[in-house]
Amino acid sequence: MKRFLKTASVAAVAAFALATTALAQEYSFRFQSSDPAGNPNFEYQKGWTDLVAEKSGGQVKIELMPVGSVVEYNETLDAVAAGILDGQICDSSYWAGKDPAFGLIANPVGAWSDPAQMIDFVENGGGKEIMQELLGSYGLHFIGVSTPGLEAFVSRVPLDSVDDLKGVKVRSPEGPIANVFAAAGAAPVNLPSSEVFTAIDKGVVDAADYSVFSVNQAQGLNKVALHPVYPGFHSLPLVEVSMNKAKWDALPDDIKALLETTVKEFQQTQINGLKAADLKALEEARADGSITIHNWPDEERAKFRKIAMAEWERIAKGSPMAQKVYDTLTSYLTQKGLL
Repeated sequence: MKRFLKTASVAAVAAFALATTALAQEYSFRFQSSDPAGNPNFEYQKGWTDLVAEKSGGQVKIELMPVGSVVEYNETLDAVAAGILDGQICDSSYWAGKDPAFGLIANPVGAWSDPAQMIDFVENGGGKEIMQELLGSYGLHFIGVSTPGLEAFVSRVPLDSVDDLKGVKVRSPEGPIANVFAAAGAAPVNLPSSEVFTAIDKGVVDAADYSVFSVNQAQGLNKVALHPVYPGFHSLPLVEVSMNKAKWDALPDDIKALLETTVKEFQQTQINGLKAADLKALEEARADGSITIHNWPDEERAKFRKIAMAEWERIAKGSPMAQKVYDTLTSYLTQKGLL
């Protein structure tokens, strides 16, 4: 009898050990970012992978690689779909060549005046469902969203309204942003980002679409262009966290929930951290005395948004999904009183 009990006890312990091992299955994933190592955005993203490891007790490990580590920045969607990468953290506009809907949802020029607006649209205004549908058609699953923030606007000349843009030479990348500036009466000039400082300093352009306020301040742009617009009014990119759909579907529900909640934490950490950096840079600029910060009133932002809608409409004609983005976006903006 004792031998039987002892044998049964050993068997029970072994069974429990096997069950525990199964419950504690480890998951390892490789994600690629569209940012380089050392970039503040990459460091925030790395913070997410550390948080995942910490909150899962080491059960989930994500190796985050900088841009270009495995494939080029605009090839990660295909690489994730093919299983070469498990996931990505990327600006969704990189996939606009596959469907213009990606470009429209990722950065509808002029739509947002604050990261919270874009986040609310994605999480509560229909954006998440569109991202799931778009990425799902390419074999990916949308986990969540973040953003490097609302870009400020660099300017040598005072800009307090849409009318003030008329005739202003604005450095802008080609495409939707340049089209909207042209529609507002500005004269877009296509230059690479590496030439912005020199072009502003020498008066080749009067203003520039470049980066967030803290980056502009750190690089000395506000010292050669003394009339920055902050908060900005034109560009706030959506950065997606997504992974291979088959690998996502194979995960247990608790791991899925862990990934979603930690992406939300990462999102808020990045937004708050970059906002704090902007406010610190803003104090520094104001203390300078020679720099004048311009903050557009809501009605001027709405005017610019209205002009941008013509470009959104043009993009919407590019595909059924782009039209769906346009309808959902404009419905949300109308509901929130932003148009």
